[in-house]
Amino acid sequence: MTYEWLPHGSVTDPKGFTAAAAAAGIKVSGAPDLALILCEKTATAAAVFTKNRVESDTVTVCRRHAADGSARAFIDNSGNANCCTPDGLAVAEGICAATAAALGLAPQDVLPASTGIIGESLPLAPIEKALPTLVANLSASGGIACAEAIMTTDTVPKHRALTYTGPDGATITLGAIAKGSGMIHPNMGTMHALITTDATITAPLLKKALCAAVDDSFNMISIDGDTSTNDTVAIMASGLAKAPAIALENEAYRAFAEALKTLCIALAKDIAADGEGASQLLICQVLDAASTADARQVAKSVISSSLVKTAIYGGDANWGRIICACGYAGVPIDPAKIDITVKSGAGFATVCEKGRATGISRREINYIFKQPPLTLEIKLGQGKAEAEAYGCDLTERYVAINAEYEV
Repeated sequence: MTYEWLPHGSVTDPKGFTAAAAAAGIKVSGAPDLALILCEKTATAAAVFTKNRVESDTVTVCRRHAADGSARAFIDNSGNANCCTPDGLAVAEGICAATAAALGLAPQDVLPASTGIIGESLPLAPIEKALPTLVANLSASGGIACAEAIMTTDTVPKHRALTYTGPDGATITLGAIAKGSGMIHPNMGTMHALITTDATITAPLLKKALCAAVDDSFNMISIDGDTSTNDTVAIMASGLAKAPAIALENEAYRAFAEALKTLCIALAKDIAADGEGASQLLICQVLDAASTADARQVAKSVISSSLVKTAIYGGDANWGRIICACGYAGVPIDPAKIDITVKSGAGFATVCEKGRATGISRREINYIFKQPPLTLEIKLGQGKAEAEAYGCDLTERYVAINAEYEV
């Protein structure tokens, strides 16, 4: 399928959505820290959340509100995770109540998200004070400001939108903002991604498509091996695209699901490339696996290896570290069948064939590392299944950022 990526795309590109951002005073820096996205009508909604057993109270409330498959607004604060505090649940519910009152909605219509430091109480009063201005500033051009407002240690805002033509000839648009730079090794959704679309689709099928997209995108990222307490990926569908409703798992559903996955994979790469202290995006492609599950597990093992990540930072194609990570991935493999190739825009080199060195020296292929992103292609020689994972190198800057963490 062909997609048109919209320049400066975001959550306000699909029909029916407006957005705004504000500096409520949650962040010590005084930077924007509150984002609001509104659908002009009741939208079909779905969400997936962290599987960390230490869960933010904001996640708890969002999970409850998303359960009925409908919503009107996203409200997302940065600077404070609203996690592990005595008043967190009341604050999360208060944010939804205040947002609903400002918009003329019911609190259940609001899906909240929080990100930032854990263990400090999130003040409700600054958010309540900022809401009138936030609502007054809602516009079709506010999406990128929202992407900036949800940043914590991110160095760049993450926002995208695409359109595609469905099998019935109708044009459907999907947009998103995301944040995430550290504490990323998801087991569900990951970080924050707020997605909008103007497709008309039933809640069960929207949830099914979202879960599938998340599995192949955000769940295939690892930056530092930490799973956040606040991971949230949520989507609202306005139904304003003038396209037939997607109510069956037919060609129209498959086209939508593929478009959603494509959008999420692009955002996943954006997040991985902006990993804390990272100098380049790292992609691991596992091919010829016995099953997709095996391929996913090996790819995640390699992308999560600190030794692989530091080797990449050093411009070192140390294939021994790569095959080692394959071996402890927890799936049956035969090292005598493994081939490893290092690729980038500068060229490629096969450094391991059938589990043995090819004779290419590390110095000979240093040039490949100088044109990121870098791809590690691993052929397991056991079947036809494949998977792809996304990460980044590990630098001294990662330690410095996390030793000095403050938002």
